[in-house]
Amino acid sequence: MTPMHPFVRKLQKALREAQHLFLAVSKEVDRYFMRALRYIKHHRYKVLVWGVGGGLIVGGLLLIWAATLELPDLASLESRRVEQSVKIYDRTGSVLLYDLHEKMQRTVVPLSAVSPNLQEAILSIEDPEFYSHAGIKPTAIARAIFTNFMQADLLSGQGGSTITQQVVKLSVLTTDKTISRKLKEWVLALKMERVLTKDQIFELYLNQTPFGGVLYGVEEASMTFFGKHASDVTVPEAAYLAAVLPAPTRYSPYGKNPQLLEARKNLVLDKMYQHGYLTEAERDAAKTATVEFVPPKDTSIAAPHFVFFVQQYLEEKYGEEALQQGGWRVTTTLDADIQSKAEEIVSAGALANTEKFNASNAALVAIDPKTGGILAMLGSRNYFDTEIPGAYNVATMKPGRQPGSAFKPFAYAEAFNQGYTPDTVVFDLPTQFSTNCSPFNFTSSGGCYSTGNYDNAFRGPMSLRNALAQSVNIPAVKVLYLAGINETIRLAKALGITTLTDPGRYGLTLVLGGGEVTLLDMTSAYGVFAADGVRYNPIPVLKVEDPSGRVIEDNTEPQGTRVLSAEVAQKVNDVLSDTVAREPLGVNATLNFGGYDVALKTGTTNDYRDAWTIGYTPNIVVGMWAGNNDNSSMEKRVSGLIVGPMWGDVMRYALTKVPGASFTRAEYAPASKPVLNGVWQIPGKDGTIHEILYWVDINDPTGPAPTNPAENDPQYRFWEASVQAGGYAPSAPVQNSPEQTLSPVGPTYAPGGNAIIPQ
Repeated sequence: MTPMHPFVRKLQKALREAQHLFLAVSKEVDRYFMRALRYIKHHRYKVLVWGVGGGLIVGGLLLIWAATLELPDLASLESRRVEQSVKIYDRTGSVLLYDLHEKMQRTVVPLSAVSPNLQEAILSIEDPEFYSHAGIKPTAIARAIFTNFMQADLLSGQGGSTITQQVVKLSVLTTDKTISRKLKEWVLALKMERVLTKDQIFELYLNQTPFGGVLYGVEEASMTFFGKHASDVTVPEAAYLAAVLPAPTRYSPYGKNPQLLEARKNLVLDKMYQHGYLTEAERDAAKTATVEFVPPKDTSIAAPHFVFFVQQYLEEKYGEEALQQGGWRVTTTLDADIQSKAEEIVSAGALANTEKFNASNAALVAIDPKTGGILAMLGSRNYFDTEIPGAYNVATMKPGRQPGSAFKPFAYAEAFNQGYTPDTVVFDLPTQFSTNCSPFNFTSSGGCYSTGNYDNAFRGPMSLRNALAQSVNIPAVKVLYLAGINETIRLAKALGITTLTDPGRYGLTLVLGGGEVTLLDMTSAYGVFAADGVRYNPIPVLKVEDPSGRVIEDNTEPQGTRVLSAEVAQKVNDVLSDTVAREPLGVNATLNFGGYDVALKTGTTNDYRDAWTIGYTPNIVVGMWAGNNDNSSMEKRVSGLIVGPMWGDVMRYALTKVPGASFTRAEYAPASKPVLNGVWQIPGKDGTIHEILYWVDINDPTGPAPTNPAENDPQYRFWEASVQAGGYAPSAPVQNSPEQTLSPVGPTYAPGGNAIIPQ
């Protein structure tokens, strides 16, 4: 018989002890329970009298308290809203950007002037049983209490509010979350139902409910969103209006979440069908109908894209009710001076680009890399421009736009992180990257992938410094392969890119902008380079204070997180600020900053739908995008021509507002292998020159050279094909100067076609 393991014996002993303890506790509980039953049995009348008496006293006190409650004065609603208005300021606290209720827009209309479509849409999603309940729904209240209890918070979460309760809430205007306030809301809802008819209550609700910012009531919202009266809205328009109600900033048609609004609009239509207001065919037709939104005309607001970004931030963090009633003073991170100048430059530049390059829109974000504070934000050339439309915030809209070559620094940073250096050399030669195709097939059709360069030229051996500074595509794809796609995505996420959620769909095209990103994320990510590898999350708010001066939120001393070594960040900075390495691009005249140390990177997608320029100093990052909101192509021009002039003007002005500083260029030790330091002319065992895969194992770049790269690395023979055909000798120079450009390289290369290799 196998002896019992000591651990098993200890476990059995512990279980026996636990069983004895449980039995002992059960006996004690039974004993006290039986004593209580005996007491009640012998003193039942005393218990009954005290119980009934206590209940009557508590109930009487509640009734007296409820009787003293009076319906609020609904006529004073507007003045009380102004008193509780949230005010949003710039970073100095002296420039008022927006007062949420200072110019409250509300047009009162009778219930008969509200389209049945809109009435039915709101009833379906907000309170389907409105015309049958007595002001409150006990089942909904019980469900809300249970849900909130399970969430360990009785005063937030599920509300279970009827339309009547919401009218009371809109009228009472108190922000305290207490049980007494909730009881007051229920009592006043019951009283309101006795004083007013259902139609009167519904009319009050339709005229008071907030639709975001200064908009109150269905008439004002309908005129603002669609340019028509509430009496004339169609079924899909009514569904959109009803969809906005629970969170007007989050679901705003002018906000950054159009997909959320679309999903909720469809939910409203489903509810209308469920409650018998629509047939199935009417619901399906409304879901696919095209609805045009008219941008709002309130020009009293400064930096509108940024202000509504702040408003959404506050709403998501503190809730819609707190934002509507808090009376807060919000000091933001915005530099009103830089913002104003950027608006002037971008508006003029984007309008000019419409004629010159068919690029009708532009967006800009500026960030302080040492804090993450957003200094400027333009989501379009003009928020109130109805042609683009301008109210959409391209800077934050997800899933975003393709970044083109602006994504390249992330791959190079990961390569530097693994031991490659700015001096490491790869060959800029025609290369087929698909292992399912011939190494000499330089096309990208039929499942093949062989990219070209922006100038259709090939430069031969090229340092990573020059390859990145000049934004040459073929070396960038090779760098991504060396660094690893998953590793590069991991680093991009650590730097702040939030949209690359499906690594499986990206291939080697990722380094040329094959994944969607937002301008805010890209600008923030470049800020990590500027801050020598420390990341500060982008923040729009410095401080939030209530009317009494109590600080609700304080971001004046943000904490950064190191996500990249200082050495790697400094290598990226050194390359992107190297004007000599960048000179072949021919943009120095446009991007000349008179002695300021500025790093920058441009990007243009292959289909010319997006053009980018992102640049930075140690004290400011400015990112800019240009293109068309409908994703149509621009003229075939590089981003330096489309975005560069505007970006350069904004950066030059910003540099007069922030302290000047130079990048740290610390000396770093040479890599352990000559090939990583740029020594590529060493012949292999066969006496010929080879690509880097001959010398480097991508799984261990700084380790020993692979013994059989042709067998172990699937890309080896594809990269080698052009090198061997080019006939490079051990004494051939590296391509580090603009004069050494070969077009084409080798005896018979034809860019974009098949190469005929001599036998």
